[in-house]
Amino acid sequence: MRKFTEKKLVIATHNAGKLAEIQALMAPFGIEVTSAGELGLDEPEETETTFIGNARIKALAAVKATGLPALADDSGIEIDGLGGAPGVYTADWAETPNGRDFKMAMTKSWEKLEEAKAPFPRTARFCCTFVLAWPDGHEEIFEGHAPGEIVWPMRGEEGHGYDPIFQPNGYDITFGEMAADEKNRISHRARAFEKLVAILG
Repeated sequence: MRKFTEKKLVIATHNAGKLAEIQALMAPFGIEVTSAGELGLDEPEETETTFIGNARIKALAAVKATGLPALADDSGIEIDGLGGAPGVYTADWAETPNGRDFKMAMTKSWEKLEEAKAPFPRTARFCCTFVLAWPDGHEEIFEGHAPGEIVWPMRGEEGHGYDPIFQPNGYDITFGEMAADEKNRISHRARAFEKLVAILG
């Protein structure tokens, strides 16, 4: 496993919520972090059917555009009662002509669970895959999962995406009700980042 010793890193995302989480996780390591969004880079089309595949597309596009190492994550929620959907299509389920509407996506997910008469607890997991790519073509892959269940109605105004209906195992509150620093200790992204930390500095 290659150590990351560079001082600059591009986070290959246009998602402000993801960027804030990753910046907070990176802060102790003295690495200057910018994002694809801040640099005005185009968003590459995510054509793969796996988290690893889509993260790799984003990381390599940022490396090519900047000549800097890049970290991309692809993440989503897998709901067992929906056969693992929406999975890699989590953001797609929220797409509307006016942008992403996660309240609509969460409502659709719950309605589909009701239609399927999915048993309780309605287990699910958030999944995160990081791909860290260097300009010389080397890459490292790190995966993390946060298991829990889907609850209804939506609860909490914190976080982003599906957080208001996801209650992590061992808690009686949703990610949407959880303070950011607490979520950042147990999230799928934090668990993937724990593995990434081993190669920093």
